[in-house]
Amino acid sequence: MSWNDPNASSEAKKYDNPIPSRELILSTINEHGEVTHQQLAKAFNIDDPDQFDALGNRLKAMARDGQVNREGRPYRYRTVTKQDIVTGTVSAHPKGFGFVVLSDMPDLFLHEKQMRWVFNGDTVAAVGTSTDNRGRTEGRIVDVVERRQNNFIGTLTRDEDGYCVELGSPNNHQPITVTDDNVQALSAKQGAPVKVDIIDWPNQHEFGTGKITEVLSDDNDRELIIETTLLNYDIPSDFSEAALKQAADYQEPTENDIKGRTDLRHLPLVTIDGEDARDFDDAVFAEKRSGGNYRVVVAIADVSYYVTPNSPLDQDAYERGTSVYFPHRVIPMLPEVLSNGLCSLNPNLDRLCMVADIKISRAGKVTGYEFYPSVMHSQARLTYNQVNDYLANPNDKRLPKSLTGNKDVKKSIDTLYQLYELLLKKREERHAMEFETVETYIKFNEKGGIDAILPRTRGDSQKLIEECMLLANTCAANFALKHELPVLYRNHDKPDNEKSMRIHEYAKNFGLPFPEENPTQADYQRIIEATKDRPDAISIHSMLLRSMMQANYAPDNIGHFGLAYDEYSHFTSPIRRYPDLMLHRGIKAQVTNSKQPVMDFSLDGAGTQTSDTERRAEKASRYVESWLKCHYMTDHVGEEFEGVVTSVTNFGLFVTLTDLYIDGLVHISNVGDDFFVYDEQQQQLIGKDKGTLFGLGDLVKVQVAGVNMDLLQIDFDLKEKLQSSAMNQTKKQPAKKEQPKKSPAKRSNNRRGSSKKS
Repeated sequence: MSWNDPNASSEAKKYDNPIPSRELILSTINEHGEVTHQQLAKAFNIDDPDQFDALGNRLKAMARDGQVNREGRPYRYRTVTKQDIVTGTVSAHPKGFGFVVLSDMPDLFLHEKQMRWVFNGDTVAAVGTSTDNRGRTEGRIVDVVERRQNNFIGTLTRDEDGYCVELGSPNNHQPITVTDDNVQALSAKQGAPVKVDIIDWPNQHEFGTGKITEVLSDDNDRELIIETTLLNYDIPSDFSEAALKQAADYQEPTENDIKGRTDLRHLPLVTIDGEDARDFDDAVFAEKRSGGNYRVVVAIADVSYYVTPNSPLDQDAYERGTSVYFPHRVIPMLPEVLSNGLCSLNPNLDRLCMVADIKISRAGKVTGYEFYPSVMHSQARLTYNQVNDYLANPNDKRLPKSLTGNKDVKKSIDTLYQLYELLLKKREERHAMEFETVETYIKFNEKGGIDAILPRTRGDSQKLIEECMLLANTCAANFALKHELPVLYRNHDKPDNEKSMRIHEYAKNFGLPFPEENPTQADYQRIIEATKDRPDAISIHSMLLRSMMQANYAPDNIGHFGLAYDEYSHFTSPIRRYPDLMLHRGIKAQVTNSKQPVMDFSLDGAGTQTSDTERRAEKASRYVESWLKCHYMTDHVGEEFEGVVTSVTNFGLFVTLTDLYIDGLVHISNVGDDFFVYDEQQQQLIGKDKGTLFGLGDLVKVQVAGVNMDLLQIDFDLKEKLQSSAMNQTKKQPAKKEQPKKSPAKRSNNRRGSSKKS
């Protein structure tokens, strides 16, 4: 041994042929700054092959444990410093691995061993250690900065070691042990859903321990999965006592509340919403003016009058960021006494509101607007279906008297429809996008089970209201920019060049041009128009939609690419979105010559918070809907259905069932008697031997092969190809110049593809 190692004696006891200790390796790397395996061996005068290999294995272990960073080829090692430590949020995968999600750099991949002491959503400090063979930076958790939650819902189970609570996805890698005494005290049975609080957090060697606090009823799967999801996604469902007291102290509007407001109680303002809507936060009215011009009044509930800055109600609303919508249940941003009461524009009641009073020329151009606090009195609560029926047949005797019996309401609806037709032309002129997608809703039976899954239709009444809301939102954004108000804008950036290139290649299938970079709305609209009548339109438009960037909230306006607006904000739903409430406050202070409210948070912080809570709500809603659909399909294993191919990958076909709107995978091993290759540009699986072809829009018959409730995945077996879409009529062979990426052989056991966060 030719090196001076303070740990030499301990190394000699452990190994017959010892190598430098980790401590000596670290100090040596520090001296040199950055070294390769070979350089380190030379520094230690190691020329024995076994010692050389042992040194390499120790370096790998040190990289795995986060003591050194390993970069480049050949690998260069350097010590980990504080500058290497990053803070992010754990995103757990049901299969046991996970990621540290970072905002300004690629996410860190976490092996199952790293996931042993964290839960989904925890905030951790971590370091990147090495790069795996898939190009992912592997991470090591240094410390758990903050636990997202300390209570969970799971299923009580028992094995030879005792009782534990198995959690649902995405935390199913992390069972929580509980004591026999705890189980017996609550008379909990194996297989029962239970709520458990953490006593001791897990570490890399032991599972966490907890205490069951409640045995839940499993009579209604829908309610149980919603409760589980609220905990797993850390969504607040209970308001603070102070917030509830503040809300309960408000009364119906008095003359003192109305004082100083513009009185619009004489206008035939009406609300138009869905059949099952419970809160009505917007009302509309329109009239013709001289010269063929229009006036449209959009009245929005004045939530800011009740939810005062930095008050308990405001703090709870900011924490939620948005209302969360589950099938048959809503977690509101505000207590129901406000969201369904004082801030709901219910018919035949005086209600406080903020108004966007907008003037529009007969050419459809906004010529002026003003905002003001007001009081209104809705003359009808109308539904989309009722207005659609009225527009189709104004003399239909089944229409409600609140519509047909009030000539002023009828006249306003007629004018709104004329205005809508005008605004629709303006929408087309600016190339605002409208994709052919299907939104579904779940209809439940009396026992809480799924009765049917139905598509939501969008008639002229829905589109009419949408255009009115867009008008108010754009005028509010313009007003905020003009007066430099401290508010958030609703931004939607243009697609990046990588996504543009993908659509450029894809558009070749239709013989349509699409730029390789910097596409415009007109470029997208060209494809939308050319494909909207195709049987595979939904598949095509879903791909276009996936190429778009995510919208977010920020204090600096960059416009909305999808809607083709240079300036855009959210003004029309302060009951359920916090950015709208902020905008109301800013506008009201400006028009009433009051001081702008000083908030407990920064604008940048509010942008991050409201964007994050919006994503959280969307993920939670999707999770519950996916769970319910998968749970429903467990009763249909073995049954056959018709479906449409909606996505093609190198590992198989995703199929959407025609009547149920439920997605599942036909794995490549079950596609057919051929060896398939994946043509990414054509979005097709092509049989190399027989030329069998599968692509987007193909109509197929499938059999439900199985349902994995942990992964929320449905597997189909392909029984028959019923019809090829227009794009897939001709058999195509892989191109010779650019061979498409080969799919895994159909004998593969891989049942799912994977991505960075799959």
